[in-house]
Amino acid sequence: MQRFFVEPYQIQEEEHRISITGGDVNHIRNVLRMKTGEELWISDGGEKEYCCTIESFEEEEVILHILYAQEPEYELPNKIYLFQGLPKADKMELIIQKAVELGVYEIIPVAMKNCVVKLDAKKAAAKTARWQGIAESAAKQSKRSLIPKVSEPVSYKEAVTYAMKLDQKLVPYENERGMAATREAVEAVRPGESIGIFIGPEGGFAPEEIEAVKGEMKLISLGSRILRTETAGFTTLAILMYHIETSCLEKSN
Repeated sequence: MQRFFVEPYQIQEEEHRISITGGDVNHIRNVLRMKTGEELWISDGGEKEYCCTIESFEEEEVILHILYAQEPEYELPNKIYLFQGLPKADKMELIIQKAVELGVYEIIPVAMKNCVVKLDAKKAAAKTARWQGIAESAAKQSKRSLIPKVSEPVSYKEAVTYAMKLDQKLVPYENERGMAATREAVEAVRPGESIGIFIGPEGGFAPEEIEAVKGEMKLISLGSRILRTETAGFTTLAILMYHIETSCLEKSN
């Protein structure tokens, strides 16, 4: 079933009505060619999702009738922040898409010393807008109840400052050896804690970037092989997702 996101003000719960406006109107009417009576899901990015039917098509909006509401169970109890060193070409688009599918809460592109890509303010704004659209599409596809935010690129220093407010901070580093520390760091994560993951670009972290976070963040290994920047992020997210989901399952039992 198709899924769309709206702002809370578009939901009139007492009247069992939701109004869809903007670009989704064209998508529903002309791309998906949906008809009145067809069902779809609506999320306002909060704690509810709504099963609706299309009631009518107006000139600039689609009117939905709410059949019922429920509390979704698609989100992880932990907010995961991915601090991604800017990669080359279109790799960031793939990283955003898969990170959203794996449950990330926010993606922060980071300009690091070994990044090949350099974005000025104008290019950064345009790229961020495109990246946010990719995040929205991935959220719809993977049944997320919220759209993860993609921030505009920041400097490494700004990223580190931002991450300091988080409960857990992990840095997969190619020169780190041994999986015992990785297991210990992952198992230390508790439900509800916020987690920051720092991923270096193709050229890896500069030595001074690692020195800047030693003692403040946990350096971990992802195994004996060198992973590409996009693979490192996916691997870390998958490990965390497994740990968090199984911890919640064990707790409920």
